[in-house]
Amino acid sequence: MKTMYKILLSFGLVACIISAAYAQFAKPEDAITYRKAVMTLIGHHFKQVAAVVKGQQPYDRNDVARNATLVEVFSKLPWDAFMVPESDRGATQLNPDAFARRSKFMEAGSKLETEATKLVGAANSGNLDAIKKQFGAVAKSCQDCHKPFRTR
Repeated sequence: MKTMYKILLSFGLVACIISAAYAQFAKPEDAITYRKAVMTLIGHHFKQVAAVVKGQQPYDRNDVARNATLVEVFSKLPWDAFMVPESDRGATQLNPDAFARRSKFMEAGSKLETEATKLVGAANSGNLDAIKKQFGAVAKSCQDCHKPFRTR
């Protein structure tokens, strides 16, 4: 029950962050700060799953499911912040090509969301082999976006 409470609380916090973030996107720097924060959170929770997948941490079904759920939640957040005009300048790794190829960029983001949702399903199944396989699919979706749309 504690895990469910934490997940629901996380969803509530995310909703607050989203509403506050939209109000703050008046400046490109605000969008950059927001999406960097979201990507940091995705990376942190994805690395927690990675440690289990790589055998560096023991498998704890609840812990993997919680981290997978947070990756899924956060995977839905950054995309509008990437499309703020002039947010490809300054302290960012966003390749300006993302604006020119917006549909491809957003498609890559949607792929991450889809694969992250599947990771939650695998994590909830308790099947470590399924988790490992889906972890790879999520990692590939990250690379499929970073490679063409990230400058560094």
